[in-house]
Amino acid sequence: MAQLWGGRFTKETDRLAYQFNASINFDKRFFVQDIEGSIAHAAMLKEQGILTEEEKEAITEGLTGIRRDVEEGRLVITEEYEDIHSFVEANLIDRIGDAGKKLHTGRSRNDQVALDMRLYVRQELLEIDGRLKELLETLITLMEENLDTYMPGFTHMQKAQPTTLAHHLGAYFEMFKRDRLRMKDIYARMNYCPLGAGALAGTTYPLDRCMTASLLGFAGPTLNSMDSVSDRDYLIEFLSALSTVMMHLSRFSEEIITWNSNEYRFVEIDDAYSTGSSIMPQKKNPDIAELTRGKTGRVYGALVSILTTMKGIPLAYNKDMQEDKELTFDAIDTVKNCLILFNGMVKTMRFNKAVMEKSAVNGFTNATDAADYLVGKGVPFRDAHGIIGRLVLYCIEKNTSIDSLSLEELKNVSPVFEEDIFDAVSLKTCVEKRLTLGAPGMEAMKEVIRVNREYLKEEWHS
Repeated sequence: MAQLWGGRFTKETDRLAYQFNASINFDKRFFVQDIEGSIAHAAMLKEQGILTEEEKEAITEGLTGIRRDVEEGRLVITEEYEDIHSFVEANLIDRIGDAGKKLHTGRSRNDQVALDMRLYVRQELLEIDGRLKELLETLITLMEENLDTYMPGFTHMQKAQPTTLAHHLGAYFEMFKRDRLRMKDIYARMNYCPLGAGALAGTTYPLDRCMTASLLGFAGPTLNSMDSVSDRDYLIEFLSALSTVMMHLSRFSEEIITWNSNEYRFVEIDDAYSTGSSIMPQKKNPDIAELTRGKTGRVYGALVSILTTMKGIPLAYNKDMQEDKELTFDAIDTVKNCLILFNGMVKTMRFNKAVMEKSAVNGFTNATDAADYLVGKGVPFRDAHGIIGRLVLYCIEKNTSIDSLSLEELKNVSPVFEEDIFDAVSLKTCVEKRLTLGAPGMEAMKEVIRVNREYLKEEWHS
């Protein structure tokens, strides 16, 4: 059992207790971050006169070699090591001798693991932000292509008012844009370096914490050593943001599943993102959308787990905090995979525009506009509301739509109707006259698309 402690102990740890305590099986995921942090630490120790130039060079070359050998498969991370830190240090000492034993000067595993986790999460946060941006690029392209694709808008799952596919997709664009803003905020708050905090109370060595923070791309060092080793707020924020991403993906998935049903037929999902049935040859199932919807609970579970773990922990570091890793890793992997597959599914979906438009017409989505027409003719709104309600009831009984009625039928309900009613309640008119910013009218949508195209050109990180 390779471990970084033991002098105070008179017998070995129980094998089961050792395995229960060990984290090598999951924290090996950030061996690159561990090596990067150690190289920066060694460079700082040399600048502070704690290591010689020769010792620093030997440590740097040794660590670089370990990384290269692991990445190329010549060195395997095995369970004989307690954690990734002991793996790296033990192999470094084997390779360069006593100089390797000096690397841990002024450092604890507490601030070391805090650093590794921040470095790893920071990198994964940027990757997820990139995946969100790819999805936004897909959505805005679809918006541009569907400015005049008419469809029903819903409230309470009931057809309400006419809108366009561009407008509907634009709602999800705003959701995922806010998700990216959350990533930006989290990055700014977490981008401080805990290295140099020691176990909890700093160190007596003259460390230059600003130097290590700069070498590792942080905005600066953390300002309280106890908080440095025990803070997991950034993980809670990150998992909360990931949960919100999944909630948005799940809502979108639910609509795609509904739109893909035989009853709606608004969309057809590409074969590459569908599956069939083992017994029913006619089936084409929206499995990617369903799995995305299902995996949302998995990410929620990771958030609840870390909140539960942290709620009763006194300062400073406690072993409970080891539970921050496995579920976080799983949540990150889940969100990345969902974003990649969901984007591919949406990008290749085919929209049945004629079916969507017919659904809007048959669903009386222009009823509000018909009432507004009467108001424009001098009818009080409350009276107009009642007239159109009776008109809708008449259409239901006749199994028809407002657009399909004759002027004579309309006048039987209210003599105020004139020939211009047909233009007033056409889907095109109903949509196009909604021109306030954020509404589905074409000019309003073009302005929103212009603003969002400019937004997508911006980069909040290099």
